[in-house]
Amino acid sequence: MLFNIEHIYKYFNGEPLLKDISLTVENNEAVGLIGRNGCGKTTLLNIITGSIGFDRTPEGLGSVSVANNAAIGYLAQNSGLESSNTIGQEMLRAFEPLLEAKSQMEKLEQQMTNLAADQLEMISGEYSRLSSYFEAHDGYRMDVKINMILNGMGFGDTPRDRLISSLSGGEKTRLALAKLLLEQPDLLILDEPTNHLDFKTLTWLEGYLKSYKGSILIVSHDRYFLDKVCSRICEIENGRLTSFKGGYSDYLVQKKMNVERQMKEYEAQQREIEKLEDYIVRNKTRASTAKMAKSREHMLERIERIDKPITYQKPPKIKLEYDIEPTKDIVKVQNCPVEVGQGDKKKQLMPSLELHVRRSEHLAIIGPNGIGKTTVLKLIQGLIPHEGGSISWGGNVKISYFDQEHSSLNMNDTAIGSIDRKFPRISEQQARNMLGSVLMSGEDVFKPVSVLSGGERAKLCFAHMALQRGNVLILDEPTNHIDLGTKEVLEDALAEFAGTIILVSHDRYLINKVASRVVELSPEGARSFEGNYDAYARVIEAEQQEAEHIRQEQKQAEQLAAYNENKQRQYRSKQQRAEDAKRRARVKELEDCIASLEEKIAELETEISDPAVAADFPLMTQKCAELDDARRRLDEMMEEWAENA
Repeated sequence: MLFNIEHIYKYFNGEPLLKDISLTVENNEAVGLIGRNGCGKTTLLNIITGSIGFDRTPEGLGSVSVANNAAIGYLAQNSGLESSNTIGQEMLRAFEPLLEAKSQMEKLEQQMTNLAADQLEMISGEYSRLSSYFEAHDGYRMDVKINMILNGMGFGDTPRDRLISSLSGGEKTRLALAKLLLEQPDLLILDEPTNHLDFKTLTWLEGYLKSYKGSILIVSHDRYFLDKVCSRICEIENGRLTSFKGGYSDYLVQKKMNVERQMKEYEAQQREIEKLEDYIVRNKTRASTAKMAKSREHMLERIERIDKPITYQKPPKIKLEYDIEPTKDIVKVQNCPVEVGQGDKKKQLMPSLELHVRRSEHLAIIGPNGIGKTTVLKLIQGLIPHEGGSISWGGNVKISYFDQEHSSLNMNDTAIGSIDRKFPRISEQQARNMLGSVLMSGEDVFKPVSVLSGGERAKLCFAHMALQRGNVLILDEPTNHIDLGTKEVLEDALAEFAGTIILVSHDRYLINKVASRVVELSPEGARSFEGNYDAYARVIEAEQQEAEHIRQEQKQAEQLAAYNENKQRQYRSKQQRAEDAKRRARVKELEDCIASLEEKIAELETEISDPAVAADFPLMTQKCAELDDARRRLDEMMEEWAENA
């Protein structure tokens, strides 16, 4: 057991956010923590790390215990770095205990050159302890580990002397995660670790975490990630925590089975209660049966009531429809360069983009961060200019655009006012109904957009899209700020949409469910793959295996060529072979002599460090002379060996 929580509560304003939570995480276990926004996931993580306290049961129960000396590493959603440091300096901070040990070793090395034998013996013990610690914790591989983690987290081409302050918010988040992975805590706590990661980095991180030597507790909305990494899913629902074996897909099956079982038990108990209550009502006034009715009342009081299981939490209702059928060819992009910036700061992301989208296609655009996915969406809509190439749209196309920055919303509007501004012809009741369908009702509709959460703004944008009734949906990261329940509703709405979708997303679960074609962007241009994300991943994996097979064949061919060349070089005349044999014999003789001299030097060094010898000046002088002579002869033999070997 790495850590254990038992019977903890957490109250805010007198109301329980967490109720009787118990959780045990074993060594080398990966646990996913899920639940709706605001259910208490981050609060629970803060309780585990000791950042905030917890409340106990009325009986005084409640505890959080961590195994002795277990280190906890926590990547919060807004982890800070030392902005004045370079990337290299910040990564070395993960090894501060090792760097301190190395510094002490270097100081001891300097001291040992000028100390007497008795002092030397005392210091050498401390040096030996530090050296063992340094080796045991892979101190000599710090640079190797830093390079491996930085490459995996997408910083392979980033200069190590780049200042943290010059990085974007997403880059800082990735770097904070890289630093935490280098620290290798016993318990790794990650709060939304997949934000700001591209597919290549996500795939690397999944592989790294699956082989992580420690326990992991992850809060994530990335269901594909949870499936790949976690061996257990814990859900917080109505303040209570329930554990499920397996990944997210296993959780869905078990959750459904649990609810069905609990409902049957609840309904059976309700029937039993109704039967008892009916008997009591009919018989408690009769003298002949009053005693039996009283007995039934006691029986009814002793029943431990089963709570009705939560079978339905009203999700938002997103329905996307359109009125006009567009032409077969939705949009054609030909020989169009993708660029960002202006003037001297202009940067070309792709020399030429070729893209053809047909009616009713559900197209997912993927690629590494910074490749220009959002730029492509804006480019094809004419929101930013392009130089060269052509972009042509078909007839009867009506675009509905979801911008990940929600820039179409006016921060000064209220939620209902934003609908009135864009759709002045609909009534207030229709606007309220639409907001109600995305779970914004009552006084919430009068909240200014500026105070809405990211998830609430996203839902407001979905309400706008439903009212626009576009036949082409262009979506840029639509699931970034919404909870799992809303994601599932949105996926269903998009999967059922009969029109055309052009989607940019890092949500592989969403792409799997919605996409009929995947387009991967790279500096060379766009490449198309039929099918969803799994189909794309299979093609990429097969290509990587084929490339590896070709590399192995090339390596074998090079090794064979080198062998043949070496074999040719090894062909010698009889005289050359005789000289080679004589040289090999001399090398063997030198190696034996070198081994004997090294043993003698070691013996002399041991004798010289003996306090008794150190106290006898003539003997000490003799031993030092013998040591100098042995070292001189060793150097001569090593030179001769190097010339003949």
